[in-house]
Amino acid sequence: AASLLSCVFQMDTTPESYLDLFPLDAIVYLTPDSENVLEDIDPDKVYVLGGLVDESIHKQLTLRRAQEQSLRTARLPIREYMVKTPNSRNYHSETLAINQVFDILSTYYETRSWPAALRAGVSSGKGYVLPDRAEQ
Repeated sequence: AASLLSCVFQMDTTPESYLDLFPLDAIVYLTPDSENVLEDIDPDKVYVLGGLVDESIHKQLTLRRAQEQSLRTARLPIREYMVKTPNSRNYHSETLAINQVFDILSTYYETRSWPAALRAGVSSGKGYVLPDRAEQ
């Protein structure tokens, strides 16, 4: 099967902080608690995926961390492109695992389609679906 993504990503690890490696104005810290919606990916920006172990205990921790570091923040456009689905627990979460965020960003970069990207990374267990799947 052919992969949807034809681009290749290079990853390096380093003990240095992203704050030491990139200019502050080039960094966009992605957090579900941001008021700013990520509308497009700028290849001149560095996107930091804020990661947590337990979303229920550390509400807004990634947003506070970014604010303390004077970083621009953004969130994925889940509310703008998806709808909440009724479920027995009335559960709706925009907090995603890092691999899900990466899948969304890489799919968006390839397709330039937020619906396609969100379909690739947001599972229905989060309580959100694309409008065309809401009545299924």
